[in-house]
Amino acid sequence: MNNVSTFGFNVYSDSLKGIHLNSFETQTLNTISPNSYGISTKDPLFEKALKASNYLVLDGVYFALASIFTNGRNIKKNQGLDVFDFFIHKMNSENGRVFFLGTSIETLKKIQTRLNREYPNILAEYLSPPFKNEFTCSENEKMIEKINKFNPDIVFVGMTCPKQEKWSYLNKNQINTKLICSIGAVFDWYAGNQKDIHPLWWKLRLGWLKRTIDRPEILKRYPNIGIFFWHLFLAIIGIKKYKYSEI
Repeated sequence: MNNVSTFGFNVYSDSLKGIHLNSFETQTLNTISPNSYGISTKDPLFEKALKASNYLVLDGVYFALASIFTNGRNIKKNQGLDVFDFFIHKMNSENGRVFFLGTSIETLKKIQTRLNREYPNILAEYLSPPFKNEFTCSENEKMIEKINKFNPDIVFVGMTCPKQEKWSYLNKNQINTKLICSIGAVFDWYAGNQKDIHPLWWKLRLGWLKRTIDRPEILKRYPNIGIFFWHLFLAIIGIKKYKYSEI
C-alpha cells in the first residue's frame, strides 16, 4: 500500500483501484483535509477514528502541503466525489448492494431517483437517522440492524464531519459490510442540492473559494483550517515535529 506519513496521519496516496474489498473484515475509508485536521487537534476520538482508518485519502490538495514541505512528497488527491464515483461505478458493474446512511428523507429520495436512473444494476437501501449530536443505544441498534439486514457491500455515511467518522469507527465491528465510506457532502451533491463547480475553479485551485461563495456557512470552518496552516508554519521553521505512530 502506498501511504505517506504526514502530520501524524498515514494518508493513502495511490489509485482507488488499489483498494480491495473483501468479506473477511469491515474496512473504513475516510478523508482528510485542513479542516478535519484542525478538528482532530481538539477532538481525540475523531483523531483516533482518522488514524484507525484502513484508508485515509486526501480530500482536496491543501493538506498535501504538509507532506510537500516536511517530506518532499506529494499525495495523490482522492476527494469524496472521486471515492463515490469510483465505487458506485464498481458496484454497478458488479451488481452490488449499497446502503446510504445520513441526511434527510427528502435528499435520500433524490439520491434514490438519480441512482435508479444512472446505475440500474445497483440494489440500494436508505436510512435517515435522527438529527442529533449523539444517538441513543436504541437508535444505534436500529440503524445497525437495518444495515445488517440489507447486507450491503458498501455503506456510504453522510452525517457531516466529525460525527460520521466517529460513528463509523465506534460501530465498525458490528456492521456487516465490506467498506464504510464517510463522504458527507457528497450526498447533497449527488442529490442536486448543491451546484456543480466549474472545472476552471478546480484547475486554478480555487474550488474552496467558489464553495465559500456558494455556501457562506463554510466560513465557520476557517478557524480549524487556520490551525492546520499555523501548524504547517511551525513545522516548516522546525518548531513543531510529528512522528507517526500506528494505532
